[in-house]
Order: sequence, then C-alpha cells, then structure tokens
Amino acid sequence: MDDTPVADNQLIRMSGLIRGRLVMRYKRFFVDIELDTGDIITAHCPNPGKMLGLLNAGTPALVTPLNDPKKKLPYRLEALSENGAWVGVNTQWPNRAIYEAIAAQRLPELTGYTALQPEKKYGHNSRIDIYASGHSFLPDAYIEVKNVHLSRRAGHAEFPDCVTERGAKHLYELITMVQTGYRAVVVFCVQRENCTTFDIARDCDPAFGRAYDAARSAGVEFIAVGFAFSEDGLRFEKALKVL
Repeated sequence: MDDTPVADNQLIRMSGLIRGRLVMRYKRFFVDIELDTGDIITAHCPNPGKMLGLLNAGTPALVTPLNDPKKKLPYRLEALSENGAWVGVNTQWPNRAIYEAIAAQRLPELTGYTALQPEKKYGHNSRIDIYASGHSFLPDAYIEVKNVHLSRRAGHAEFPDCVTERGAKHLYELITMVQTGYRAVVVFCVQRENCTTFDIARDCDPAFGRAYDAARSAGVEFIAVGFAFSEDGLRFEKALKVL
C-alpha cells in the first residue's frame, strides 16, 4: 500500500492486491485462501470480530502480499465480497482513512482543527485514535474510530458484530473527557459502499448499546462515514445517517 494520500476523494491507494476465494477462517487470525492461480495460501486476518455474513467458503477475497521476512505470514486479508460488493475487513485502515479525511477537511463536524495527533494516551491505560487541537473556537477533540463491516439488511450498516468490552470501556472514558470540557467524537468507519444508514447492533452486544446510550446522553458525538472499497483503494464516499 502506498503511504501517500491521493487527490480528490481517494484517500488510500492500494496496489498489488491479489484475488482469490476464501477456504476457511480459523484461530481468529488465520484464513486459507485459494488464489485464482489455484495455489492455496494462509493469510493473516486482521479482524478479531465474528465477520458475520462474510465467511462463507468460496467468498471472493482480496489479499496483500507482504514481502516482509519478519512477518509470520506472507499475505494479509484485505477484503471479502458480499452480494457483489467488496467489504474491507482490515481493521488497520479506518484510523488512517479517518485521519486523512479530517486532515483534508472532508468531515464537516471536524473541520477547523489545525493539528492532529494519533494514539494520544488518556483515561485508564487507553490511547485515543486521534487527538484534534488548534480550532479557533471549539474545544480540543478526542476522536475514537470504529471499524464497521456488518450489514444485515440492504443499505444499513451496524456495529458491533460481537461483544466488545473494550469498545464500551472507550465510550465511558469519552464521557469523562466531555465532563472535563473536551469534545469527544466517535467516528464509525464503514468499509463498504451502498449503505446510507447506521445504527448500533444491540442484539450483538447489549452492554455496548447501554454504553452508547449513556455516551449520547452525556454529550459524546457520533458520526458514521462510508468508504467504498475497490481493487484501486479505499475511497471516501459519503456520510451515513445515524439512527
């Protein structure tokens, strides 16, 4: 992947992606992929979630060759296809994508900040994904980024797809930041196109749903942004309506 931001609405350019089909996922972080060449390879799965709806055998897949002798596995899974559309499953890219979107002033709720700091320590042994400062009249903002790939009905994205105690912990810590005078913003990065609405999947994690309700009541802000995943890159698409 190229580390250089690209122009217009293309945020992250990808190159060298290889097509294949999913054979199976196991031990959470391993997937076997049959490449179009017929070779079967084992790739790192950078997603600890259940990946509901995406793990059927034969599902089209995109992997990145890592070409790094220090890595245990030579490939990394980047996307799986559902209903003919690519769904990004690599949880490493949303932080980068949202950082680039804020820096490019593409998110109206977060325009005007002149300095962005990734991975700033805060709370109880936590790190905020992005700390934004330098706004002329708004408080500094603690920005948490969540990766979203779940969609159980057409046009609608959801988070989470499994229990996330860590995610709920972050929301309660963001409440504390609001109470001390900062802005706290959660950005749900939806790595799939054709979604227009977003909501919390309360049936997947009721405790996260309760934390979400408490955070909203306390003044934590929530936005959802859609990115289209293709073999060329991860492209900023549009804001989603948070239900």
